[in-house]
Amino acid sequence: MIPKEKETERQELISKYKAGFDEVMDSLKDFPSAALTAHPIEGKWSACEIVHHLADSETASAIRLRKLLTEDDALIQGYDQDEYAIRLKYNERDFGPALEAFHSARSNTAQILDRMNDEDWTRAGTHTESGRYSVDDWLRIYAAHAHNHAAQIRRLRDALGS
Repeated sequence: MIPKEKETERQELISKYKAGFDEVMDSLKDFPSAALTAHPIEGKWSACEIVHHLADSETASAIRLRKLLTEDDALIQGYDQDEYAIRLKYNERDFGPALEAFHSARSNTAQILDRMNDEDWTRAGTHTESGRYSVDDWLRIYAAHAHNHAAQIRRLRDALGS
């Protein structure tokens, strides 16, 4: 049995994870459509690039969780997110399908989180870039991920003066 405070923390993180898509959608409200591909903050992604990143990251994260839950000592492969943005032409593509992919992957994974048992939460593997990588690590990272990018989109909108 896990301590009550650990269970409470997990439930809060799961709730935050589930709210991530809505937070991103809220950050895109009133974002000028003509500026979705703009780079008002030097060296930072555009709103369009952020949305494509979220779709790809969420797809990868969904597979990561599944590997952790189904493979003993799963190997979790890192990737170069900036290279993805360039080579996959994030800023040249419509982000509507990316939003759908982000939402679908996250909703589908949320169903798994709701059904995990105590043993599931003990599982871990090895990340190629950061070493030991547990299910709890996964949850901490991805509970915050969409919220962090929503804040980034808001900073872009502020920089545009919108």
